[in-house]
Amino acid sequence: MLNEIKQEAQARMQKSVAALVDNFKKIRTGRAHPSILDTVTVDYYGSMVPLSQVANITVEDARTLAIVPWEKPMVPEIEKAIMKSSLGLNPATSGERIRVPMPALTQETRKGFIKQARAEAENAKVSVRNARRDANTQIKDLLKEKEISEDEDRKTQDNIQQLTNQYVAEMDVLLEKKETDLMEI
Repeated sequence: MLNEIKQEAQARMQKSVAALVDNFKKIRTGRAHPSILDTVTVDYYGSMVPLSQVANITVEDARTLAIVPWEKPMVPEIEKAIMKSSLGLNPATSGERIRVPMPALTQETRKGFIKQARAEAENAKVSVRNARRDANTQIKDLLKEKEISEDEDRKTQDNIQQLTNQYVAEMDVLLEKKETDLMEI
């Protein structure tokens, strides 16, 4: 029973780290990377689908993405979807190929993106701490019902705290890496 509580808490903490990684992908650096467009959805015959399902996205050079739709009529739809996204990108079409240049980041935008990254990291840490709190509450309930001893209670809470520390440290490393990427010119 205690192992189940610990495993559930660990699974929630892992999901928080995965969500943080996904959120960091949305914060663009000055370099072109196909994952920047992961959140863009395109109207494909009446249903909204991810851009990656209607086109091939490649890195043309360090600051340009190239998008080649699988169907020619999708070119204006893709262009419209990229412009409507909150990424601040302006695609340029040349025939069947769409080029998306990555604008250079100013110092001010870099600092804004770093603030955004720190806020995302803090939200993820809160999520990890909530998982710890929920697990500790379940353990306290078991202790009140005399299903576990005080030693088991303390040991399991210590294990969950170690997990929490491990995942928070992992998030700090991810944040530091993202900040370094953002400050790179």
